[in-house]
Amino acid sequence: MTAQPKGDEPGADASSIFSSFVMAGFECSSQRRQDGRRLDLLADTGHARWVDKDYLRLSGLNIRCARDGLRWHLIERSPGRYDWSSFLPMLKAAQAQQVQVVWDLCHYGYPDDLDIWRPAFVERFARFAAAAAKLMADEGVSVPFYSPINEISFWSWAGGEVAYFNPNARGRAQELKHQLVRASIAAIEAIREQAPNARFVQCDPLIHVIAGSRRSDDIEAAEAYRLSQFQAWDLLTGREWPGLGGQEHYLDIVGANFYAHNQWYFHGRRILRGERDFRPLSGMLKELHQRYQRPVLIAETGAEDEERLPWLAYIVEQTLLALERGVPVQGICWYPFLDYPGWDNGRYCPTGVFGYPDGEGERAAFHPLHVELAQVPERVADCLPRINGRTIEGRGR
Repeated sequence: MTAQPKGDEPGADASSIFSSFVMAGFECSSQRRQDGRRLDLLADTGHARWVDKDYLRLSGLNIRCARDGLRWHLIERSPGRYDWSSFLPMLKAAQAQQVQVVWDLCHYGYPDDLDIWRPAFVERFARFAAAAAKLMADEGVSVPFYSPINEISFWSWAGGEVAYFNPNARGRAQELKHQLVRASIAAIEAIREQAPNARFVQCDPLIHVIAGSRRSDDIEAAEAYRLSQFQAWDLLTGREWPGLGGQEHYLDIVGANFYAHNQWYFHGRRILRGERDFRPLSGMLKELHQRYQRPVLIAETGAEDEERLPWLAYIVEQTLLALERGVPVQGICWYPFLDYPGWDNGRYCPTGVFGYPDGEGERAAFHPLHVELAQVPERVADCLPRINGRTIEGRGR
C-alpha cells in the first residue's frame, strides 16, 4: 500500500480525503485516572446516548466528517468475546446521517484484565482491531478511517513518565511508547487484512519548546525535547528503532493536535499567543510536512469559553497560510465539539459548539462559534483556486 495515495499531493483539493474540511471531534477518552476511576467521556457528554441527534446537528454546519471512538473496555470485557452494543448504534447513526468518521480504537483506555507491558496487549489489540474492521466491512463501510492509538507521545508521558493516568508508571515513558507503537503497527496489519482500503490517521501533539536562558546546555535540552514530538511518527516509519517493525507505509495521514498550551519554555512557563517567542502554527505544519511528505490533518484544536472565537480565527488564518505554502492540510477538527466534564474533577468545560444535553437530547449551541465555524469551508474554498493556480504555474516552469 502506498504511503501517499493519489490526490493527497500538495495543491490537491483540500477536501480530497475527507468529506468536509471542518470536522467535529467527539471526546472519547476512557482511561483510568491515578485514583482508579474509569473515565467515559462518550457517556458523560451524553454523546453515546444521543449520537443520532448529535450527528444530525452536523448537517446544519455542513460538517460531514467527525472523529469519534470505540470503547475497547466495554466491547471486550473478557478475552476474545466482543459485545458491540456500545458501538453499533454509533456506527449506524453515522451511516444514517452520512457522516464519515475517523474511529479511535484506543483513546487511552483498555480492558482491565490486560497488562499493557506484556506482549498480550499487542496481540489482543490487533485481534480487537481486526474484529472491528470486519464488523464495519460487514456493515457496508468500504473505506474506513481509523486512528489506532490516540496520541502515542502524550500517553507515553502521561501514563509512563508522570503517572497521570493508566498504567500509572514513572520513568517508563520510552518503554510505553515502544509498546504502543508495536500495538499500532499490529493493528494496522490486522485491519488491512479485513479492509485493504482502510486509511489511518496517526495523531500526536505538535509542540514548541525553547530554552529560557542562553546556556548551551539548556538550548540543546530544549531542542531535544522539541524534536521528541516526532519520535512516535519516526518509530512508525522505522526511521528510529527499526527493530520495532516500523516501515514508511505505516504512516498514512499525519494528525497534528494543537492547542494554545502546546508551547513553553524548557522547565518554565507557557509561551502565550501574541508573545514574540510563540511559533506560528503555519511554520510548524510546514516542518511536519517537509519531514514526512504526508497529508496533514489538524486532528484536534480548540479553546475554552471566550477564547474559542479568537482561537478559531487564528487556526484558520494559519491553516490558509500553510495551504498557500504547499502544505496539504486536509481539514480542521474542532475538539471537543461538545462541552465536557474535565478529566481531573468533572468541572464544566465550555469548549464546544454545543453544550450538555437536556432530557430529550437537545443541546444549546454556542451561537458565535456555530456561525464562525460554518464560514470556514467558504474561506478555504476561496483560497484554493489561488493556491492551485500558483501550484500549476510553478509546475510548468
